[in-house]
Amino acid sequence: MMKTLCRITAMLALALLAAEVGRAQEPVLANIPFAFTVGNMTLPAGEYRVEKVQESAPALLIQRTDRSASMIVVPFAIEVNAPQAQTKLIFHRYANGYFLSQIWTEGKTRGSELPKSPKEKDQGLLAHNESPNQVTIVARLIPSRP
Repeated sequence: MMKTLCRITAMLALALLAAEVGRAQEPVLANIPFAFTVGNMTLPAGEYRVEKVQESAPALLIQRTDRSASMIVVPFAIEVNAPQAQTKLIFHRYANGYFLSQIWTEGKTRGSELPKSPKEKDQGLLAHNESPNQVTIVARLIPSRP
């Protein structure tokens, strides 16, 4: 009985977290001037649209506007005390590459954080576990597709 109650509570908590992540991310457009890694895929430089896959799902679609490259990822919800001053994408930079880390929307205290990929973890080890440099790319909000 206790195990069942714990499982139900855990599933409800995950569902609420997924709903919060889904609400936190509005569609954004950003011009990224360098190749970057998301999960196990390296995407080329270019203009990208980041949006929810479905309104009720936490998954995000990161797609080049010419549709030549795309990736779906499930982020974690993150929160800060003050609303963000601008819409932005935050990348971790190591000597050998850029890794998409966070997505923030202007005026919101909630954002999305992507899990570290195995490739980023390897880069961190190669950098002797030093903190990566942070690179911020300013983005803009765009209307949702009908």
